[in-house]
Amino acid sequence: MRVFEREAEALIGSGTEPERLAEGFEFTEGPVWDFRAGHLTFVDLAGNAMYRWTEDRGVVVHRSPSDFANGLAYDLGGNLLSCEHRTRRLTRETSEGPATVVDRYRGKRLNAPNDLVVASDGSIVFTDPHYGLTEGFGGPGEQEQPVRGVYRVPPGADEPELLIDDLDGPNGLALSPDERLLIVADSERSHLRSFDIGEGWRISGGGVLVELPAEGEGVPDGLKFDERGNVFATGPGGLWLCTLGGTILGHLPMPEVTSNLAWGDDDARTLYLTASTAVYRLRCSTTGHAPHRRLAS
Repeated sequence: MRVFEREAEALIGSGTEPERLAEGFEFTEGPVWDFRAGHLTFVDLAGNAMYRWTEDRGVVVHRSPSDFANGLAYDLGGNLLSCEHRTRRLTRETSEGPATVVDRYRGKRLNAPNDLVVASDGSIVFTDPHYGLTEGFGGPGEQEQPVRGVYRVPPGADEPELLIDDLDGPNGLALSPDERLLIVADSERSHLRSFDIGEGWRISGGGVLVELPAEGEGVPDGLKFDERGNVFATGPGGLWLCTLGGTILGHLPMPEVTSNLAWGDDDARTLYLTASTAVYRLRCSTTGHAPHRRLAS
């Protein structure tokens, strides 16, 4: 790891290298760890399939086709949520298959839901860029929404509300541990932006938190916090470690274009990373912020 600030060594130990767990995919994305069952779910976005990985069984198909699913998360009831590109909807997994949570805003189809987070009040916040409208990733399709936005689905609602409308390529996103900040990666502008969350989900701020240097292939994409409030971001050349003050602490080069990440294992100290044709894991010294971990207690 390239260390820019000594604090980085308290997050990922010096000499720690990512371990390749599975390979042979087209473009992996959307990892999420189930702390109850001890498995990782991820997608091969370009391959239109969803997989599960466990230490003892390795990789098995979970859903194929997946409707070009991308970002995954668990809701407060422990149900798997998926951002689907082909159907242009957000779904919840049921015993009868995926059920639509939302697919329209003000009567028009969503663009292509990309990534999502679940807040402690049950709100689902998701990004809706244009990437899934392209052929090979769910499209082709025409953009019906006038913006590439960030939306919130209030608990029990069947239509989202628009939170942010001034992004070019909203991609990964993360809620801070105290849920007072929402960080969003704008892949088209190669930076992360920080928004304040007020009472009733009033959004303000939106300044640039950090510009990720163009040091390798890839763009700002997946985001996660650790419990100390540090930001872990996949982006150019691999994994970037940043503070909420906008300081870049370190950079871990990865062997492939790195798309997304998730905290896992019982202690939430392992990062699972999706990167082009493979899935990797990285043991860390810090504990990840993974709110759905409480479902296992």
